[in-house]
Amino acid sequence: MAKGQGTFHWGHGALTLEIVLDGDGSPRLTHLGLPGEAQSIPGASLPLVEVTAAGHGRGWSGNRLVGTDLGGRLRHRSHRAARDGDWHTLTVHLHDPETGLAAEVTYRSPDGIPVLRSEVTLRNEGQATLHLESVSSLAVGCLTSQAPTAFDAADLLMAENDWLTECRWRRQPMRLSTPAQSGRVIQANGRAGLTLNGQGTWSSCGHLPMGGLTDRITGRTWVWQIEHNGGGWRWECEERDKAAYAALFGPTDTHHGWRHSLEPGAVFRTVPAALSFSADGGPDAAFAALTRYRRAQRRPHTDHQRLPVIFNDYMNCLMGDPTTEKLLPHIDAAADAGAEYFVIDAGWYDGDNGGWWTTVGAWEPAASRFPGEKGIHEVLDRIRERGMVPGLWLEPEVIGVRSPMATSLPDEAFFRRDGVRVTEAGRHHLDLRHPAARAHLDQVVDRLVGEWGVGYLKLDHNIDPGSGTSSHPGETPGAGLLGHNRAHLDWLDGILDRYPHLVVENCASGGMRWDHAMLSRLQLQSTSDQQNLRLYAPIAASAPTAVTPEQGAVWAYPQPEDSLDEVAFTLASALLGRIHLSGRLPELGPEARALVHEAVAVYKAIRADLPRAVPSWPLGLPAWGDPWIALALHTPTTTYLTVWRRPGGEATTTLRLSERAGSAASVEVLYPAARQAVAVWNPDTADLTVTLPTAPSAALLRITRTEPDAP
Repeated sequence: MAKGQGTFHWGHGALTLEIVLDGDGSPRLTHLGLPGEAQSIPGASLPLVEVTAAGHGRGWSGNRLVGTDLGGRLRHRSHRAARDGDWHTLTVHLHDPETGLAAEVTYRSPDGIPVLRSEVTLRNEGQATLHLESVSSLAVGCLTSQAPTAFDAADLLMAENDWLTECRWRRQPMRLSTPAQSGRVIQANGRAGLTLNGQGTWSSCGHLPMGGLTDRITGRTWVWQIEHNGGGWRWECEERDKAAYAALFGPTDTHHGWRHSLEPGAVFRTVPAALSFSADGGPDAAFAALTRYRRAQRRPHTDHQRLPVIFNDYMNCLMGDPTTEKLLPHIDAAADAGAEYFVIDAGWYDGDNGGWWTTVGAWEPAASRFPGEKGIHEVLDRIRERGMVPGLWLEPEVIGVRSPMATSLPDEAFFRRDGVRVTEAGRHHLDLRHPAARAHLDQVVDRLVGEWGVGYLKLDHNIDPGSGTSSHPGETPGAGLLGHNRAHLDWLDGILDRYPHLVVENCASGGMRWDHAMLSRLQLQSTSDQQNLRLYAPIAASAPTAVTPEQGAVWAYPQPEDSLDEVAFTLASALLGRIHLSGRLPELGPEARALVHEAVAVYKAIRADLPRAVPSWPLGLPAWGDPWIALALHTPTTTYLTVWRRPGGEATTTLRLSERAGSAASVEVLYPAARQAVAVWNPDTADLTVTLPTAPSAALLRITRTEPDAP
């Protein structure tokens, strides 16, 4: 790290930042990008952290800032750079002598990957309690230059995310939310811009906790993610001194009812946030960098390299009605198809003929569903006999109002507001900060995994009990929710510490809790509950924006009434992610069954490449109604490409891939081999022309380069 008069630099060959100290010691991040870029914009920079507290917020007159938050009063004390394996770390220590507030801003970046991770730790070194109302995790100005053309060329990226319609990215000009003010001087800190907020207990209900900014002319792009497993998050992307900035937050008072009393000597830590960068590669390159970062930052697990094929009995299959009689033929069909895990989804504990919603919590098998001397163990043993690992579905954080656990656990073990236990849709919600709540769930997992030998848990979460819990004295619901969120992550870490080979899937009504806080720990992400194979295509194609390909679980659910093209369509959707095989396999005809077996065999042949591949979207990120959709995964030598054709489009489309014009490459249709897909590579333009004669239909292609690209 080089240090000069009032300025210091830090980073590595793929990313560097510059921090300038003002005359009073205030630090400003004036540049973030490639080493050697002439992009420093001191006037459009921000304080390293924004902190608001009761009596210390920002004041406004018109569009001019007339006060300052606590973050703007923090002064530089010291900074230190370090190296931890492949990670570069910069810690900047700040202090406000008036209030005694100290801040430790920690930046981390993996070597060779243009991603910056940030979190902030506050410490009260003063004599009076500070009542925090918001703390930024990451604040970065100068995302564009101050040239008018740069801001005018900027597009915002955001992802709407709802049940059955997950991961819908859209792009809009920055000027839609920040209009040019012709004839006026744009004041510093004007509030025009776009903000997005999470809500409730689900981290991705309404929107993914992500966003981005891209220059549609140069391709310079930023993509960010807030790494939080609850709905308490916020980001804003606005204009300051004619340049764009982004500020990322966890929960705030204004938007989530979060306040935190920071007493003298106490410490508060923000949720982490990460920002990826591409100098000229557009969103695809920024998402590729984020993919590499996610791999570097997550908890190691053998599943990330093995990518076993999973059969789950729920989607368009047993739909929460498993019994020994129904499961045994599906176990045999799944094993014959090549599945390596078999997961019994919801309902295995239901002895109430479908009325289990309000009775869950004890997680004991229903004898009526598994009659006979061995009960559910007859099914688990059969799964093992067929060479597969058994798995079970759980919804651990909820207790039904009619469950015996609702009375055996103390009130303090549940979400409460104003002293009253929260009830949502006939269920209570556990507060995992309480030892009784955690002990109960540990006992359940130890029984299922430690005693029964279950090797896979699908952890679901199907209620949103609102703003949170105020179980502790003086606690706001938003603060209680943050405490539970952190305890939940700690509980998950504990499970995997005890059972390091256990595979755990993250699910919340499909993709309603889709965030890197969970995925840095858990092995798979349920991408949707979408049952329509045609509507699943844009979800499957967009999933690698928010999860690494090897963690994105995509349903493949062939039905006996499906055409052969539809069978291939649903299976192709999963081949560049994680196969969640389902559907009524025992009822399929010979040709459809052969397509299933072929898809699994192809997946096993290519899956070793997926954990090192990065995504791109040759037709752009898909809109919900696009007739043609494409997802590519790139390794240094090979591109795998899934193309979907849905009704409404022509039979042929042309895609531009990342290969250089003039490069030699071979193209082959990997799946389905016997259908009618045709692909022609044009080396002069690096275009690929694909024809799919029928709709809906899909195909997986492999493009092999003669000269490998740089990794």
